[in-house]
Amino acid sequence: MKKLRLRYILLVTVAALLIVPSSSQVFYRNSGQSKSVGTVANGGLVNGFKVPYKGENYKFFSLFDYYVLGRCYLHSDIHGIILKTYEILEDEYPGYRFRLMECSKRKGGRSFPHRTHQNGTSIDFMTPLRRGGETTTRYNRVGLWRYLIDFDEEGRHGRNPEISIDFDLAALHILTLEKVARENGYRIRKVIFETNLKDEIYNSRYGSELLDSNIYFVRSLPENINKLHDDHYHVDFVKL
Repeated sequence: MKKLRLRYILLVTVAALLIVPSSSQVFYRNSGQSKSVGTVANGGLVNGFKVPYKGENYKFFSLFDYYVLGRCYLHSDIHGIILKTYEILEDEYPGYRFRLMECSKRKGGRSFPHRTHQNGTSIDFMTPLRRGGETTTRYNRVGLWRYLIDFDEEGRHGRNPEISIDFDLAALHILTLEKVARENGYRIRKVIFETNLKDEIYNSRYGSELLDSNIYFVRSLPENINKLHDDHYHVDFVKL
């Protein structure tokens, strides 16, 4: 009887720990204007805007990350840039559903294990994939585990070489982000992408345009950080 009671208390406690933060995400409504404080690595966010969990051609990558951890907030201006970009890509690349990954917490600040993502101007995007020359959404539904998937220096999946990074689509996405950002008084400050994959993205269909854009890709990273940026690319925005 005591064991059943302890299990019941444990289940109620776990449920409360999950439901309380989740309810704050469910009922939160965007309004007004955001303010970024400090830097991406030492800052905060005032009146963060929650990104939609899903749209016509995109979806947030993890229910747990969205509703429990609450890492789904951006500065209102960046929020608009992200959604407008997806709107454009829906026309240019119909039929593909992108995956949006971690942003900032509602009030910003440190978000373990990230050093950045602190003031609502940083965002991770899941690398799009292809299989046999066709786009594929396989591995898009693995949630937080996506951060642990490895790709080799040519962008091929470590366990299934038939699956590889779609560098064409990744390059187009980044270029569209930059275009929309500049139309709204911002630009991409930097992109963090596995440095061994830069040749591949520059050799893609949109590679020459990406080179001409002068969008800054980080040139070197500590090895352990570098390997964490093959399954996603990290983008920081800054005002012009």
